[in-house]
Amino acid sequence: RPLRPGLFSTRRRPAMSHRKFEAPRHGSLGFAPRKRARQQRGKVKTFPKDNPSQPCHLTAFMGYKAGMTHILRELERPGQKLNKKEWVEPVTIIECPPMVVVGLVGYVETPRGLRALTTVWAEHLSDEVRRRFYKNWYKSKKRAFTKYVAKYKGEKKEIMSELARIKKYCSVVRVIAHTQIRKVGLRQKKAHVMEIQINGGDVAKKVDFGYGLFEKTVPVDTVFTTGEMVDICGV
Repeated sequence: RPLRPGLFSTRRRPAMSHRKFEAPRHGSLGFAPRKRARQQRGKVKTFPKDNPSQPCHLTAFMGYKAGMTHILRELERPGQKLNKKEWVEPVTIIECPPMVVVGLVGYVETPRGLRALTTVWAEHLSDEVRRRFYKNWYKSKKRAFTKYVAKYKGEKKEIMSELARIKKYCSVVRVIAHTQIRKVGLRQKKAHVMEIQINGGDVAKKVDFGYGLFEKTVPVDTVFTTGEMVDICGV
């Protein structure tokens, strides 16, 4: 039986059914979902890809927004009218006091992702980072890591055995570092803690590199260089 003409149409319907005419979307999807954040501090979800041929180095840093200003710079955009012309644009100033390395974590690759094998902490931890482990520092007994210090007495057998386990089984090594928030000038006294992945070299060199940074300050110019393109994880 032949079909009657006019019953079917090849014209596509618009994807949006709630408006009469199509229009570009409003707002960037890079900021979606627009809702209140669960935590105030940004989180690094993906570290740079590791290259064993490079020397060992840290791949992230933490800073605090101090304010904004504007700069006058010369654009380099070949083919545009503004090429080689001065341009005023807004910039954000981030204050980055040196961070302190206080621990080392080794991760094992599993079918479900990375799994932490063991953690090694430094011998001396400042009150800034110890405040992070308490809900109320004033009412607490302030005994965090007082028993862990005993592992550093003598030949440090337990510490060295844990480092050897990381060298033998782990494929990803990260250091635990905290900010020196007292140098920022805020009312807060509790430091922010984060893990920073070590890239470059083999696993043994990464462990030795991270262990050598224990209780030492790491300035931002040892992680990033002037003019380098970096990713910002903010809230």
